[in-house]
Amino acid sequence: MASTTSERRRVVAATTIGTAIEWYDFFLYSATAGLVFNHLMFGPMGDGAATIVAFLTVGLSFLFRPLGALMAGHFSDKLGRRVVLMVTLFAMGGATTLIGLLPTYDAIGIWAPISLVILRILQGISAGGEWGSAVLLAVEHAPDNKRGLFGAGPQIGAPAGLLMANGALAAMNWIAPGDAFMEWGWRVPFLFSIVLVIIGYLVRVGVDESPVYTEMSEDRTAAETPKQPVAVLFTRYLPLVIVGAILFAANGVAGYMMAGGYIQNYTTGALGMDRGPILLVVTASAAVWIVTTLFAGWISDLIGRRMTFIIGFVVQGLGVLTLFPLVNTADLRYVLLGLGFLSVGLGLTYGQTSATYAELFPASIRGSGVSITYAVGSIIGGAFAPMIAAALVERTGSTLGVTVYLLVATTIGLFTALALRDRTGIPLGHEHEAKQAEGHFVLSR
Repeated sequence: MASTTSERRRVVAATTIGTAIEWYDFFLYSATAGLVFNHLMFGPMGDGAATIVAFLTVGLSFLFRPLGALMAGHFSDKLGRRVVLMVTLFAMGGATTLIGLLPTYDAIGIWAPISLVILRILQGISAGGEWGSAVLLAVEHAPDNKRGLFGAGPQIGAPAGLLMANGALAAMNWIAPGDAFMEWGWRVPFLFSIVLVIIGYLVRVGVDESPVYTEMSEDRTAAETPKQPVAVLFTRYLPLVIVGAILFAANGVAGYMMAGGYIQNYTTGALGMDRGPILLVVTASAAVWIVTTLFAGWISDLIGRRMTFIIGFVVQGLGVLTLFPLVNTADLRYVLLGLGFLSVGLGLTYGQTSATYAELFPASIRGSGVSITYAVGSIIGGAFAPMIAAALVERTGSTLGVTVYLLVATTIGLFTALALRDRTGIPLGHEHEAKQAEGHFVLSR
């Protein structure tokens, strides 16, 4: 069942906009953790410990992504991709809005950080369920020769959400500077989430279901979807889940220096730079990330996903090596250069991920495979990267350890990409499951 051009455009728009809104919610917390929550929610612990614990709550939510991925993957394979997208949108937006209403530690004591952690966990469950369904809806609607480009739509959602979150905080830092930002200004971007949820609902409500899922549900002569897709995934495809997760993690470790709020905290804390300009620099870097993400999706349709990853990890490695030498100058121009160069590498190792994941797994378990592999990769890569970076600097007094940490992760990603066989353009329909189930690795037959 082929999609029309107008349907495809509507799907790409809906998945891109909706995913950007969800990542806005998720990254807004990450950026605020090192700027606000370490003082208002965890302040009694002291500056160093409070910052580490604030970043720990950023990572804590990742531990619940597999739960969201398990639930979303199961229902995505059973009920369709579209249903899952609507549920996760409302769960994420509701949690973000409630964070904007939370009293501080001074007002209600220990219940403030406890409530904050509970809402962050709900964000983690929602994020774990959102990405896989959005990815499959976009890629399974795409023409075979444009999967990378179509799949870059929901991929753009992450840097777009980062741009929106830091842009909103920068705007509020200008509107409510100084103490006013800490008193009430930070809350406005969280409360604005309810407006974005309504927008997300309106753009997603009319989207057609994935043609691959529709064909599977209508073709009663085809092999039925397994009753427990997750069990089949772990029984037959566990090595593929691990390798795919490592590939994603290698991007996430470096990406969460910005997306996890570490750079924002480090530059405004240890380097004493002003909060507003740093937020604007991160916003500009996110714009670079958007452009290179779209480019990576497009070029991967021409040169293959594998080659795009290889090039991307080489560029990301160079970005990692130059990041802190430039940031440590405390010169805003060099900070922008360092983050911008890193963002080029991040985009080149991110834009093609949607199409790559969709081409890894057979149709009947694709929802579970994509969602769970992504969730595991997020834990390995982004969950505690900001906390680890903060702890390394706290212990050594230098950013050299952070650079080594990022470079090792990037190198592992490069070798993982080299180990995978390129599957660009493989048929995604349920009638091709036998072909989809074989030939994933270079050394395999």
